[in-house]
Amino acid sequence: MNGIADSHPEIGETLAARRRTLTLLLLTLVYFFSYMDRYILAILLELIKADLHLSDAQLGMLSGLAFAVFYAGLGIPVARLADRTNRRNIIAIALAIWSGMTALCGLAQNFVQLLAFRIGVGVGEAGSSPPSHSIIADLYPPEKRASAMAIYATGVVLGGGFGTMLGGTIAHYFGWRWAMILVGIPGIILAVVVRLFVVEPKRGMSDAQIAADQSPMPGAWSAFVGMWRNRAAFHLVMAVTITSLIGYALTAFGPSYLQRSLGFSIQRVALVVAPMAAIIGGFSGIMGGRLADWVSKRYGLHAQSWMVAILKCCALPFTLIFFLTDSPTVAIVAYGFQYLFASSYLGPTFALIQGLAPIRVRAMWAAVTLLVINLIGLGLGPLAIGVISDALRPSLGAESLRWAMVLMAGVTPWAIFHYWRAGVLLKRAAA
Repeated sequence: MNGIADSHPEIGETLAARRRTLTLLLLTLVYFFSYMDRYILAILLELIKADLHLSDAQLGMLSGLAFAVFYAGLGIPVARLADRTNRRNIIAIALAIWSGMTALCGLAQNFVQLLAFRIGVGVGEAGSSPPSHSIIADLYPPEKRASAMAIYATGVVLGGGFGTMLGGTIAHYFGWRWAMILVGIPGIILAVVVRLFVVEPKRGMSDAQIAADQSPMPGAWSAFVGMWRNRAAFHLVMAVTITSLIGYALTAFGPSYLQRSLGFSIQRVALVVAPMAAIIGGFSGIMGGRLADWVSKRYGLHAQSWMVAILKCCALPFTLIFFLTDSPTVAIVAYGFQYLFASSYLGPTFALIQGLAPIRVRAMWAAVTLLVINLIGLGLGPLAIGVISDALRPSLGAESLRWAMVLMAGVTPWAIFHYWRAGVLLKRAAA
């Protein structure tokens, strides 16, 4: 059936419309596996540190830079391929690669081997998000795109939450190596499901007014320059990059902070904190997308960017309380409210960027966004926390990690400014 659809675009478009919900759910599940495989490392860091005798800086390298350089760097050529060829096949192959590499992490015997396998995870995951963004933008019209992207973005919080929960539980009983192996293998099975049931949609099928564009495919550099010359897109990318810098840093070392400073066991983090984060984050992501679609209908698309800025203002005090309190109860309550307000930004941000992107380079714009997000956010965030924590340890001891995370959280107003500015420019463009 899929082969016929690939050969006959009109059949593919009919199938794509019929399977729109299934496709969105499968792509969300792929994103879920992406973040589960990525963030399982966070709950295992203390065990890996003790087993392989690593420093916080080395843990930051494994959590961020080693993964991010290859993940982000390969995103551009993969996106270029996705703008020209079958996006579904790219996603299926990529999923199989990174899932296999996650399983191999469990076999690592030293830092170098674990570093190599983490690089392999980054190589595989480079083929997931840019083509997924492009497919979703083709399947859903602008007035429904933020909600669709928000559902897709729940893969982040659900994947991270379940990765922590499953990884911590398995590690508690069987060790960190088996946690890696057992979490990695199911993704290979999902890759087959994606290849069989996701249908490639016609490019621009949900943007009828410009779907008939037959102009030559813009070059990669032209697409890159065009994105950075769009001032609204520039501020959106800056906003989501700074937000990701903070988020990746705090998420990578969050379980370690709970264990070191608040006395949580790995099992308590896995069975109490992780499920709470998954539930609250999933609710926040979905409702944030629906709220974004509602405010755009009432006030215009620019209001989506301002909505995110307001929610981030609400989240910041709870983030600081979480890292400054010595009470485990207060910390968990503050964490819940912080996650509720802070987890709704991805859907509206990605939807706005895809709405600004020319149809024929949507995957490329997504890849450029992810390149910057991951090189700076994922690449430098966890590494910065590790380096700052190591630097503060002589004077602060075990509390060095806490204060490194407080310093990182203090960067949030910079991201808020860019969301506000993007809203201003979007409003001017619509006038």
